[in-house]
Amino acid sequence: MSDDDQELGITESKTHNTGEWYAEVVRKAGLADYGPDGMSGFIVTRPRAYAVWERLQGFLDTKFKDTGVQNAYFPLFIPESYLEREKDIVEGFDPEVAWVDEAGNKELEERLAVRPTSESIITPYISQWVRSHRDLPLRVNQWCSVVRWEATETKPFFRTKEFLWQEGHTAHATREDAWEETLTRLDQYESVYDDLLAMPVLKGQKPDHDKFPGADTTTTVEALMPDGKSVQAGTSHHLGQSFAEAFDITYSDEDEEERTAHTTSWGLSWRALGALIMTHSDEQGLVLPHTVAPTQVVVVPIWQEDTKADVLEYAKGVADDLEDAGVRVELDDRDERNPGFKFNEHELNGIPLRIEIGPHEVDDAELTLVHRPDGESVEVDREGVAETVREQFDEIYAKLYATAEETLDDGVREADDRAEILGTLGQHGGYVNAPWCGDEACEEPIKEPLAAEIVMVPFDDEDPLADGDHDETCAMCDETAERTAYFAKTY
Repeated sequence: MSDDDQELGITESKTHNTGEWYAEVVRKAGLADYGPDGMSGFIVTRPRAYAVWERLQGFLDTKFKDTGVQNAYFPLFIPESYLEREKDIVEGFDPEVAWVDEAGNKELEERLAVRPTSESIITPYISQWVRSHRDLPLRVNQWCSVVRWEATETKPFFRTKEFLWQEGHTAHATREDAWEETLTRLDQYESVYDDLLAMPVLKGQKPDHDKFPGADTTTTVEALMPDGKSVQAGTSHHLGQSFAEAFDITYSDEDEEERTAHTTSWGLSWRALGALIMTHSDEQGLVLPHTVAPTQVVVVPIWQEDTKADVLEYAKGVADDLEDAGVRVELDDRDERNPGFKFNEHELNGIPLRIEIGPHEVDDAELTLVHRPDGESVEVDREGVAETVREQFDEIYAKLYATAEETLDDGVREADDRAEILGTLGQHGGYVNAPWCGDEACEEPIKEPLAAEIVMVPFDDEDPLADGDHDETCAMCDETAERTAYFAKTY
């Protein structure tokens, strides 16, 4: 085996060594490098991964703007006095906050936090911009990075000390309007996974002991990875009036009475990229749906010296037609690489569809199309190539979604007691739903031995235990069950 082949090959098993396999795919597919020595937990995002992030960003940003959101940008640094105005924020994030207390050669009069989240810097300005009920609802979003000095093990895109995300912040006249906003954003996050990343997710809310600091309710979308761990894939928070009271967001209603606003915040990070990579990729490398792939199609001409001119001319015509139709296409006509090397390289890099063109295809006015996820090969007519390719994209997307859906469907199990929860999570992973009394202490018997936790509870109208009209008892104690809890190991 040559050094080049070794560099292209994935040597770790996705099934047996998921963490090592994931790290190898990230590196060899050119998605990220680790940060400088001495900066553990930081990564350098390479162009291929950033291009995927940009497509996710564009998809979501369009949805935001179609529903009344405007983009803005706020300072990276937050004065300590701002952070302290919402005590729950300080208590919730204090172990993760990075502080600046010196600039140049001078000690700062007030410490500045490197934003772990931006409620405490955005909300004071919302309070200045809102005066009347006519100013509501107010919706702003920023695309930025945040820093959280995570104490736990880091993993590219899943958990890094600095990460990219968007965070939206809104103010509303009523609690009902704020709750509707919260669910609108959650639905949009679900759409990112369903309609862009070919991944089904579960929707619900966090238990009260795991909600965003200061929030009334935290809603979540959860994605199940092939190794049985859950990813918190996006959260939308109904903040109630706690932030509005702390930062004086008040408005005059139609009767000139002063009222306190209701606020929300919501965010999705590049953790979505980690979930995408882990869900679809395989032992050949990265797998991407066409919706986010930087290159959607690669055309590989295959020739001998006597057929080279005809094959290259034919292949270039195909690539030109696809480019004119708006397909992101690459013509790989390198002389110094053989077809087998090119196939392996493009599979490693996650290009969804490969078009192979040799003398046979030229003579018969055909194309050979190969799907990245499973290697399925189909022969099609050269005419109408753009329409054919788009049909193939839909087929590939459906394959990816179906596989991820099967993982999710097979990964949800029920249990009635602690031993059954532990046994199921220990053997299979995935989600185990069980009756729960609502007491945080009843999470500990699962968290301590397995590092599993309650990742979600269904919404009230979707949980038969929420109305209290039942005889179920908590899987951990003898108290009446108040909710159905989904237990899982997590990233």
